[in-house]
Amino acid sequence: MRISQPKPFFFKAGPRAVLLLHGFTGNSADVRMLGRFLEKKGYTSLAPHYAGHGVEPEKLVVTGPDDWWRDVEQAYETLKQEGYEEIAVIGLSLGGVFTLKIGYTYPVKGLVTMCAPMYMKTTDLMYEGVVNYAREYKKYEGKEESVIEEEMERFKEKPMESLADLRKLIGEVRNQVDHVYAPLLVVQGSLDDVINPDSANVIYEKAESFDKKLKWYEKSGHVITLDQEKEQLHEDILAFLESLDWSE
Repeated sequence: MRISQPKPFFFKAGPRAVLLLHGFTGNSADVRMLGRFLEKKGYTSLAPHYAGHGVEPEKLVVTGPDDWWRDVEQAYETLKQEGYEEIAVIGLSLGGVFTLKIGYTYPVKGLVTMCAPMYMKTTDLMYEGVVNYAREYKKYEGKEESVIEEEMERFKEKPMESLADLRKLIGEVRNQVDHVYAPLLVVQGSLDDVINPDSANVIYEKAESFDKKLKWYEKSGHVITLDQEKEQLHEDILAFLESLDWSE
């Protein structure tokens, strides 16, 4: 059974551009509703896929943070090449980590992190997430359970060696958060059981941004963009974007 895989998107609207970044093992579907909402409000949004994401899990395990960061940089450059001079960045989970990294690496108008980890899980725990993703992807493909089990046995024979690099990336960004000066909105779901929610406090307290806000969503978990408070999240993000000093 062929499935329709999520695709990166580029919703062109007004001159204000937003780079939308998904999480580890996620894809653009995690931020598509937010992109459509912002498009209706006159904001252009671009959501790339990192290498190995949104495709078969066998393609994920041979990629790593260096590949994904290159994809983030390329997306930022695409906006620049398309003539968008002012760019805000919004990222979920790992995308939030990359959002902070962009914030101290490139000129940005503002930053929004959503459920971004600042504490590092062991690589074993991270790999459990990869295995769960692989199993769910194969179910989504409509494969029979016997076929899934057989493929999962083969999948587990290929460890994802780049997970150690992912831990290192999170640590490096945490150590650089005090180099973030752009306006910042830190978003965290109180029911998040994927990362340590205290990460939001770390980001908020360490960032040197003069204009910074921390917002907790009491009924939301990790993938906050798809959770029951998503409409409120959309409005809060819009209010933050509207508060920025855009030239147009």
